[in-house]
Amino acid sequence: MRAAYASAFDADNPLAALTVGDRPEPTHPQDDWVTVRVRASSLNHHDLWSLRGVGLTADQLPMILGCDAVGTDPDGNEVVIYPVVPTPGDPRGVSILSEHYQGTFAELVAVPRMNLLPLPDGLSATDAACLPTAWLTAWRMLTTKGRVADGESVLVQGAGGGVATAAVALGVALGKRVYATSRDAAKRERITELGATALEPGARLPERVDVVIETVGAATFDHSLKSAAPMARIVVSGATAGHEPAVNLRRVFAMQLEILGTSMGTPDELAELLAFCAEHEVRPVVDRVVPFSGIAEAFARLHSGEVFGKVVIDHIA
Repeated sequence: MRAAYASAFDADNPLAALTVGDRPEPTHPQDDWVTVRVRASSLNHHDLWSLRGVGLTADQLPMILGCDAVGTDPDGNEVVIYPVVPTPGDPRGVSILSEHYQGTFAELVAVPRMNLLPLPDGLSATDAACLPTAWLTAWRMLTTKGRVADGESVLVQGAGGGVATAAVALGVALGKRVYATSRDAAKRERITELGATALEPGARLPERVDVVIETVGAATFDHSLKSAAPMARIVVSGATAGHEPAVNLRRVFAMQLEILGTSMGTPDELAELLAFCAEHEVRPVVDRVVPFSGIAEAFARLHSGEVFGKVVIDHIA
């Protein structure tokens, strides 16, 4: 079957480690696993990190990449794949597809049957394929961890990437006052179109916010602290610009701030997100949809840093 996979590691040029070609059809590591025929998938920065060798070892190669997908199960049902799977031997007890088990950038993928959720009416396969990683992470950051409530406000640092842009769109859909930062003027214009107030990094906000969505790290963390209202929640799911920020602890305890870490979400939270998007007609921010034959170009687009929203692969086109 055709697949896109890591055939090597290259920390400096991850695109050089990507191969598109034939791979064997998946096998089932346990009896409760099934094979899903993939209709659509989407890229995450996790895929680029895998090509750099982060989270993988050489003896795991070749590894089919991809965490997110929508497809058809053996009974003909359209399903969304929850990508977190139990993984004996992993210190976390779980992994996401493409870490220990082959990923979704292929014609077929094997997953536990319990990881399949129905594709809701009104959501296309290409839209739903954006949700299980980046959008689920943003949903959990806002709701379960951020506990965003009526009348509250949100700051999203570094909007443009998958999680941050999802947080902007979901925050607006939840009826919150959303502020978002970006270094890129064109991306700030896109943020405004989503219904948020766009600001340059480090800019003074019109108000202190109740929830901060932090995926950037050291480059923005001091601004996140200074922008937080008393008893605000600063939710962290990434550190793309440094993982060791200087933290003013006096501000943390004087303002009674919560700094909360999170990653991904649960199957129930993905079901809530799918239902919310279907009911409120929320659609993912999509940078572009490309056919599987163009997956190498899709990786290059993500690697360029110019992407706004998700890059989606249509496996049928």
